[in-house]
Amino acid sequence: MKEFIVDDKTGKKYSRRSFVSFGVFFLAGGAAYAGWKWLVHQPLDGGIRGGIQQPLRDVLTEDEKIFSGVFDPNKLVKEYPRSEALRQVRVNGSEGLDESLFDAAAWQMDVVRTNGQHLSIGLDEIKQLPKTEIVFNFKCIEGWSQVTWWGGVRFADFAKHYGLTPETRSKYVGLVTPDEEYYVGVDMPSMMHPQTLLCYEVNGKPLPMNQGYPLRLIIPVKYGVKHLKRIGTMSFADEKPADYWAERGYDYYTGH
Repeated sequence: MKEFIVDDKTGKKYSRRSFVSFGVFFLAGGAAYAGWKWLVHQPLDGGIRGGIQQPLRDVLTEDEKIFSGVFDPNKLVKEYPRSEALRQVRVNGSEGLDESLFDAAAWQMDVVRTNGQHLSIGLDEIKQLPKTEIVFNFKCIEGWSQVTWWGGVRFADFAKHYGLTPETRSKYVGLVTPDEEYYVGVDMPSMMHPQTLLCYEVNGKPLPMNQGYPLRLIIPVKYGVKHLKRIGTMSFADEKPADYWAERGYDYYTGH
């Protein structure tokens, strides 16, 4: 038989189960509010510019350890026939693409070596290297994806051609747009993956401005936030380079 609790003022009956459920709900709500209050007063992480509360960063760091620990540099992302590639390629963000701050005719990529020397490399020079094409499912961290067709030079081939073997022993690559408004840090195993491209074509044609003309990163083992458009500077480091979205609370590793 159901047990009831009677409200003396209204005479309404409530089952004991409902009464207990409401009590649990309010206790859980109170605990969540207390947890939120505790979290917002925690110090920010000190390792990434901007930063988020240290407990949140600790969770993301543990996730990074797990995902990077199981990363297989020889496992390829699924590829598709060109016929499945979409002709209307979605643009995942416009940070770093202000055309008023960009001189396309003067563009050269500035490669900063670990010894401090700089290499200035133009698009025509990059196009002299063996071309690689890939059709894969580009995944955005916002939840959408598209099968798209890209062309360029493998980063591993680029590094070998320009004598960057010492640099590839670093833990990270840093990439920054010419206007310095967008920047990413990428772990070296992912950069050296055989499907990672310094890309200058989409759908068999030169990149349009909104896709990062003249050169962008295509890195299929990562979500779209790491696929920096319009590379201005490339550098190498053993400490994590600045990363635009990591500073805003996202996962630094951002693999899938």
